[in-house]
Amino acid sequence: MKIDMKRLIDVTGAGVGLLLLLPVFVLIAVAVAIDTKGPVFFKQQRVGLNMRDFHLLKFRTMCVHQATSCLLTIGNKDQRVTRVGYWLRKYKLDELPQLFNVLRGEMSLVGPRPEVRKYVNLYDEQQRYVLSIKPGITDWASVEFYNESELLAHAEDPENYYIRRIIPVKISQNLKYIAKHDLS
Repeated sequence: MKIDMKRLIDVTGAGVGLLLLLPVFVLIAVAVAIDTKGPVFFKQQRVGLNMRDFHLLKFRTMCVHQATSCLLTIGNKDQRVTRVGYWLRKYKLDELPQLFNVLRGEMSLVGPRPEVRKYVNLYDEQQRYVLSIKPGITDWASVEFYNESELLAHAEDPENYYIRRIIPVKISQNLKYIAKHDLS
């Protein structure tokens, strides 16, 4: 019987992480609930392994009734972001609920960040190879683009900049990860 070591590490890490971070989850949930009306969690459809859609979980960082077609957060002063949401995003605490996605088997702790369908539909055949493994909570591209929203804030056309400049670099990083990682 072959043991899937990456899955074992993911389940163990996510389980331990959720247990240890339970007090932090409660504090964040209370802060989000007090800051603005609406649900504590935000669910967004993302594309995962083998082009399958799943609901990525995050702590809600934006006002609920923001009618916009923009999927990108642009700069530190994006008017849709709540006061608590600003701090959650700054320290990446809004990402913690994705540990539930890891437990459900939709994500891994490490792997290419999952993207929304709108941008995945722009991938060419080679770029779609990043969907051959489970997406992750973090990856090399997340480290390289830790300041992505600020880069977008300085772009003349943020969405075009994201599509033409950021996505290709992220995919390149992710393809390197796929080529080098050894825990399947």
